[in-house]
Amino acid sequence: MNTTTTAAVRARELRKDFGEGPTRIEVLRGVDFDALLGQLTFLVGPSGCGKTTLISVIAGLLDSSDGEVQLFDQNIEKFSATERILFRRKNLGFVYQQYNLLPALTAAENAAVPLLAAGVRRRAAVDLAKSVLVKLGMGNRLDTLPSKLSGGEQQRVALARALVHEPRLILCDEPTAALDHATGEKVMELLAENAVHPDRAVIVVTHDTRVFHHADAIAHMDDGRIVKTESRHRNEIKIPEFEDAIPMLAGYD
Repeated sequence: MNTTTTAAVRARELRKDFGEGPTRIEVLRGVDFDALLGQLTFLVGPSGCGKTTLISVIAGLLDSSDGEVQLFDQNIEKFSATERILFRRKNLGFVYQQYNLLPALTAAENAAVPLLAAGVRRRAAVDLAKSVLVKLGMGNRLDTLPSKLSGGEQQRVALARALVHEPRLILCDEPTAALDHATGEKVMELLAENAVHPDRAVIVVTHDTRVFHHADAIAHMDDGRIVKTESRHRNEIKIPEFEDAIPMLAGYD
């Protein structure tokens, strides 16, 4: 297990308001939050406490109202709109609760979307995506449309899409919420085994206490603040040579 203490994400006194005047709502109320490289960090708390808003600000999808958040020692709120898009494209991966797969694309084509958006040629992008999907046990479903996939299979495609461009930070919003326990366990194992590397970090928003044992750290959120952070001692996981499955990425920038 990697023991680095380098922060991939460092938020200090982070605030986010919506609306103005008497209709203003404070969603983030001075959040201090770290996510370390080489670790799987869970963000937990009751519905409406600000978890999704926090990861949206971290990802640069929302601007903060005050405070600061740095990703890999950079404040992306100071970037231009184009710089922010390029930074997210290269460094961030997302696993959405509802998968957000494109219905007209096959599993492999859906997983290839980040590479296609970055300008990788279609054949190369799809070949890379297929390599990742094979690693995730989807080798016999590569050409299947989302409507023909089970919920667990769709989640694996979403995970492949988040991993295919080798982002340094992966953000997951309730990745096990719609899954049975066995499938949810498999998804968390895949995140731990394929996403937690010394130069990467993973943040998982979840209510699912059944998967807490996978976490290296758990940040508890309530009423717009981090109220407690606990370190965990997850069983040592052998990290596979994930890049071996996608050798063409070595020349991808």
